[in-house]
Amino acid sequence: MNSELVSLAKRFHLSVVAQGKFPLESEEFLLQILRSEADAREKRAIAERTKQARLPTYKGFDEFDTDFQKGITREQLTTLESLEWVDQAFNLVLIGPPGTGKTHLALAIGNKAVENGYAVSFSSMDSLMHILKTQEISVKSAARVRWINKCDLIIIDEVGYLPISKTEANLFFSLVSQLYEHISLVITSNKGFSGWAELLGDSILATALLDRLTHKCQVLNLEGEGWRIANRKQIF
Repeated sequence: MNSELVSLAKRFHLSVVAQGKFPLESEEFLLQILRSEADAREKRAIAERTKQARLPTYKGFDEFDTDFQKGITREQLTTLESLEWVDQAFNLVLIGPPGTGKTHLALAIGNKAVENGYAVSFSSMDSLMHILKTQEISVKSAARVRWINKCDLIIIDEVGYLPISKTEANLFFSLVSQLYEHISLVITSNKGFSGWAELLGDSILATALLDRLTHKCQVLNLEGEGWRIANRKQIF
């Protein structure tokens, strides 16, 4: 019997098919049906993971312009796209001014991970802080925190764009500490690490946080003119 047919039958708990208790002339027909069902289930699963991830838009690795952004090579993109580093709980920090491709890369990683079966969470720093602060009083926030704790990859966008309070700084530190060596973090920021003490309002807290964040971590500095400025469109 076709090994693929047996595998699919076992996957869908179809013991009669898995044991070959059907006419041989039906084998190809059954295989096509099970392939179609497997494909439909995978599409539904991807759609559900995408919804849970809250990725705001689709970005892919092929769309990233390494000719414009010299801070990363095509070979490095291939390594990021492989997602092997996610399996090893490595972190990725993307630093640079607005428009240099940080969020594009983060979204490309997030979309690729969702397509490959990983549980992903995407949020801006501001949104994440709101969720963490309200988890005790909001059912939606509590549910989101539960999802975050189940994820394989957590993406935090725009760290440093807006000021944060002492409470928020402590919540951010607690989250990074909780995830340390268990779940991969992708962080985009317009501030280099030297500015994180000011961001968090506490140099000791910043040192402790960065110690955990960068232990197993790749840092990419994306510099230069922003893509949107270089490609701005005008009415006249």
